[in-house]
Amino acid sequence: MGDEIRSMEESPARSVHLAVLMTSHDHRTRTLSALRALEEQRGLPAGTTLGVHLVDTGSTDGTPEAVRLRYPAVEVMTVGPGVLRSQALRIASRNSRSGGGGGGPLGAPGGPSHTWTHQLWLDDGVELHPDALATLLGTAEAVGPDAVVVGAVRNAYGDTVYSGRRGRSLALVEPGEHRPERCDTYDGRVVLLSRAVYDLVGDPDKVFRHRMGDYDHGCRARRAGVHAFVAPGHAGVCADGPDAPGSREPGIGVREALRRVTSVRELPPRQWCVYCLRHTWPWAPLLMLSPYARTAARATLGRWRGRDGPYGLSSARRRGERRNGRRGAEARWGDPRR
Repeated sequence: MGDEIRSMEESPARSVHLAVLMTSHDHRTRTLSALRALEEQRGLPAGTTLGVHLVDTGSTDGTPEAVRLRYPAVEVMTVGPGVLRSQALRIASRNSRSGGGGGGPLGAPGGPSHTWTHQLWLDDGVELHPDALATLLGTAEAVGPDAVVVGAVRNAYGDTVYSGRRGRSLALVEPGEHRPERCDTYDGRVVLLSRAVYDLVGDPDKVFRHRMGDYDHGCRARRAGVHAFVAPGHAGVCADGPDAPGSREPGIGVREALRRVTSVRELPPRQWCVYCLRHTWPWAPLLMLSPYARTAARATLGRWRGRDGPYGLSSARRRGERRNGRRGAEARWGDPRR
């Protein structure tokens, strides 16, 4: 967007120059929706500027062309489809360092004209609420420049699906109504970093090509003495449905389940081991193996439960029918909760 934003009264000496980092892949509609929501932000400090740096990973649905046409000031770089999200985010960050904040009017050409004061990681599947950036920046001012501010994201039903994380179990942190909530690390959907934090922690580690880079970043920040807070309320909505079942898909065999769980889109062993060794000691040796063992056990149990018995009926299904006094195929198996 590289554009100056409408704003409220504030001293020019405290102007915010925001570098927004985005990635996309075959999500033309949702990427344009995310940019439109960014365009419609309100209540920002006077002098606030935005520079948007989008890295498209080989879309075939016309995403980069549509963005260039609708938002000519957005810096769009196209890379190959083998570049995954965390890698693309690093490239967007590198691009932002060659310029930074915005300069031109909204939606019009005008390259970066300021060194950025903040970076915003923004997932292209998140539509920000109109006051989201103002809330994030206000929270950043309240907690101090040496902190990370995380925006919680809800789904279409109002449930929090992405936010800060807390504890060894990485429990989701619900946003407070009026005050920030502390967290230990964070999902990388909506994350605000000040220049001071960036200089201390840097980008997501290149070891993590797709997942875990955001969690690792949060853990490294905490280890460096940087606190992280979830801003009040939800920053936006993610309208996408649930992720594909992947290695948890019912009925697949053990070999296929292990192939999926060790793929780059789930838990590739090398990256998972690096994460465990860095952040889960002394439990790392156990945790490095546990997700693969659980996956194999789940697939084995699922296939065992689904085996067909005599007459083509699985034993579990026959037991369900007997308990209900019916032999019809609808007994208990028509319940959508199962």
